[in-house]
Amino acid sequence: MMSIRPTIALTATLLCIGGCASNGVSYDPLEPVNRGIYKFNDAVDKAVLKPVAKGYKEVVPSPVRTGVGNFFGNLGDVVVTVNDFLQFKLDRTASDFSRVFFNSTFGVLGIFDVATGWGLEKHNEDFGQTLGYWGVGNGPYLVLPFLGPSTLRDSIGLYADSYVDPVWNTKQVPTRNSLVATETVDARARALGVEKMVEEAALDPYVFVRDAYLQRRRNLVYDGNPPHEKLEDDDQ
Repeated sequence: MMSIRPTIALTATLLCIGGCASNGVSYDPLEPVNRGIYKFNDAVDKAVLKPVAKGYKEVVPSPVRTGVGNFFGNLGDVVVTVNDFLQFKLDRTASDFSRVFFNSTFGVLGIFDVATGWGLEKHNEDFGQTLGYWGVGNGPYLVLPFLGPSTLRDSIGLYADSYVDPVWNTKQVPTRNSLVATETVDARARALGVEKMVEEAALDPYVFVRDAYLQRRRNLVYDGNPPHEKLEDDDQ
């Protein structure tokens, strides 16, 4: 899921880089500002988040980390289910609602992902994708402080999703902050080492991450089957 919690967008982008090919189309009129925020995020990551994530991975056993990831994935499925419904994907709505129900009960608050083993596939939907599904374009590419790559459309989607996100609707502020911090560190730990691919594969990591993010979001909006984009060579 894409929520308004730090590193989630960046983590998902990094994890998909190996399989994402850029379509060469990027609307980035705010590139100078975006590059500045990108450098700031990178500095914060190297100084704070990455070291904490390394410590978390070294101290916390793998089965516990899996349970933590499953727990937050189950909360994310709530947002997914709502956006399934907003896109009139009723079969997916039923499937993802069932995922939340079974994982929250038989899976002990989502710590165990029993739904996948029972044939209920995990999906990825958010309000940014819902807007795209109904024809709203990306708008300009944006790099958000702490949150990472986004677009104008996806930024609006992040805000909208916060109204149904169980974490951000936790009333007790200390509990909510603890949940946000734990998910952030867990997500970053799962992406450890992947950023090295960016540094080794790209002359310009900023462009590489931007294009990978935009391509991934396009694939998600069209459920992995985006329409063919007409290129100049097609007319020749």
